[in-house]
Amino acid sequence: MLECVKHAGDFVITGGRIATPDHVLEDGWLSVSDGRISALGTGTPPGGPETEFVDVGGSLVVPGFIDTHCHGGGGSSFSTLDADEVLTAVRAHRRHGTTTTLASLVSDPIDLLTGQIAALRELVQEGELAGIHLEGPFISRARCGAHDPDTLREPDTRTVEKLLRAGHGAIRMVTLAPELPGGVKAVRQLAETGVLAAIGHTDGVAEQLVPAIDAGATVATHLFNGMRPLHHREPGPVGVLLDDERVTVELICDLVHLHPTVVRLAANHAGQGRTVLITDAMSATDAADGRYTLGRLEVDVHDGVATLPNGSLAGSTLTMDAAFRNLVKGAKLGILEAVRATAGRPAELLGIADRTGSLRPGLAADAVVLDDDLHPTRVLRQGEWVAEVGRATLST
Repeated sequence: MLECVKHAGDFVITGGRIATPDHVLEDGWLSVSDGRISALGTGTPPGGPETEFVDVGGSLVVPGFIDTHCHGGGGSSFSTLDADEVLTAVRAHRRHGTTTTLASLVSDPIDLLTGQIAALRELVQEGELAGIHLEGPFISRARCGAHDPDTLREPDTRTVEKLLRAGHGAIRMVTLAPELPGGVKAVRQLAETGVLAAIGHTDGVAEQLVPAIDAGATVATHLFNGMRPLHHREPGPVGVLLDDERVTVELICDLVHLHPTVVRLAANHAGQGRTVLITDAMSATDAADGRYTLGRLEVDVHDGVATLPNGSLAGSTLTMDAAFRNLVKGAKLGILEAVRATAGRPAELLGIADRTGSLRPGLAADAVVLDDDLHPTRVLRQGEWVAEVGRATLST
């Protein structure tokens, strides 16, 4: 289990700018009881002589970040059979404010994937992870990015069922290329079992994508990256996924994968109801530059940018606090838009908005205290302060 600094009893955060779903409460307070938010407001906080007050000195308090697409961090990967390695990666991102993590696996042989799923499944059951995301192996060779092409395959009902069965309900999302034989059928299979079907790493054209959305695909895996680009006579995945109101779009907001203008255009078009920021972080996140592996491939990290030997981007070294900053400072969007894209909408997507994702009474006390430069100074998870808080290496 991860190390947290446990408060003795209940407490009240005071002197904060509390970011609720609708507005920011100036001179706000937030009361925590039994790991949950019991109340919040402005002005004089409740409590008596025995109440513990935590004064944050005018800092911005936002909901704990929710990352729906992350491969590792702190020098460790989620593509492993070692639970301690997984927890090292979770810990690295938790230091940067991610209180809810969906562990993403890259393409691997099916038998190896089932073992990795089993290892992650236990941590899902323990509450350290919110679930598992399979980014492959049912993706396009032409757009496979940092996935080993030798591990890719077409989706078939039996293989999809085998992977889902290995998860025992822990698999929450699967990314696939719908133009592959059996792709649309697999989307329908996933949707019918309550798993999010995501379209990504695809070379499909519009006519191949719309049937997949009709069949139940609801997520665009890191829009723009790993897919046929937008063209004015053939919109491809970017145009179709961005323009369809049924689809939530992931954006890697490191300002390397996407230019700030592109982030702003996509977020403005999709709106707060369909925009989710992700890290797509690999093991080098919150670690030194050098050589790492992503799945079965070697990755070089220089100045925080991860690439394959051919120069192609290979995930990121982004953390969610940096994504939040980049949306506000780089793409010039508002605080509440950033709150929504890093917590509110991801919680809705995962079906956990009744538990976390916003600062409201009754929800888990998951929160991040940000300084004037939007760097985290404190992280609260389920009413406990995370022991260490760090700074991302890749930010504006």
